Amino acid sequence: MEDTGRWQALGLLALVLILAMTTWFSASAVVPQLRTDWNLSDSSAAWLTIAVQLGFVVGAVVSSLFNLADIVPPRYVIFGGTAGAALANGLLGFASGAAAGIPLRFATGFFLAGVYPPALKLMSTWFTTGRGVALGVLVGALTVGSATPHLVNGLGGLDWRVVIYATSILTLSGGFIAGFIVREGPNPFPKAVFAPRRAAAIFTDRGVRLASFGYFGHMWELYAMWAWFLVFYSDALAQVGVTSGSTAAYATFAVICIGALGCVAGGVLGDRWGRTKTTALMMSVSGACALFIGLLFGGPAWMILVVGLIWGFTVVADSAQFSTMCTELADQSYVGTVLTLQLALGFTLTVATIWLVPLAETLVGWQFAFVLLVPGPLLGLVAMLRLKSLPEARKIARGRG
Repeated sequence: MEDTGRWQALGLLALVLILAMTTWFSASAVVPQLRTDWNLSDSSAAWLTIAVQLGFVVGAVVSSLFNLADIVPPRYVIFGGTAGAALANGLLGFASGAAAGIPLRFATGFFLAGVYPPALKLMSTWFTTGRGVALGVLVGALTVGSATPHLVNGLGGLDWRVVIYATSILTLSGGFIAGFIVREGPNPFPKAVFAPRRAAAIFTDRGVRLASFGYFGHMWELYAMWAWFLVFYSDALAQVGVTSGSTAAYATFAVICIGALGCVAGGVLGDRWGRTKTTALMMSVSGACALFIGLLFGGPAWMILVVGLIWGFTVVADSAQFSTMCTELADQSYVGTVLTLQLALGFTLTVATIWLVPLAETLVGWQFAFVLLVPGPLLGLVAMLRLKSLPEARKIARGRG
């Protein structure tokens, strides 16, 4: 019987991710101020976000090759990751331009790779039943943490350095909770030994491979949407003669933050209806939003926001279910390693779309810029329908697939 303390552990670890992940988009949220203070170009602004993604990828690859999340207790990995991320992010306040800012953003992402994957594994030791909901709550917490800088920035009147320092303090606070309060659950994974080759299971194991393809398609869409919705909505308001002010920042916070509810809903559906069907449904809806939201550019702002909220809800609702499938299908001694590499490859794809969206906007306008995200959920949909038809699906969600 699972420890009744699992809900307390879930609440604490969710709080850790809310606090820790605030540094992810801390610089993106203050780009309007940095454009003035740093004379920041559009390309440099994009690289402030891309650098975090690349740092995460490198950190995750290093972690997976050394089986870090399977050899070292996850709570210690999380503590080290938050300490490093808080320091790198805090130093951004002393930077005077993109030349120093971009490497610091890279370092922030590198250390955050020691927070997110180990947190998913740690939570899985508390839940053998209801794991989809539990990991959904964690990804929902990550979503809220990612959205928080937009809320802080929307308050207005704050120097951008205040946003940076505040998010560093929040991140370090999350690390102390993880390192000294949260403990491992009563269902630990088998002990692992150093074996770099185990990372290759993401390619050689058919079930893990298909779950990862679904995740890759999801990631092709997610972070580009999160990174550029603020600019898209600001331009949409300007197009109809509305002064943005804090409106675009609050709208972006709402669009990203509503994904937390989507993650919980996705977890409930995944556990009760099946993960392959749930992820296929969410990607179908989010892909449709990516296809059509641009056509509303120049129309009523409220209508764009409504579609944006639907998009924000569905675009991340499937995320935790791919990770949950990985914990169910992978070699149980190396779940942390496979999870980390899956995330690393997924975040590599986000670099391409974060870079491509503004280029597409320049070439074809906002009406069609987000269309380039559609192939991602389409690929994920095909992968999930394929996985649902295979014997491996019997290991997922207690036989629900």
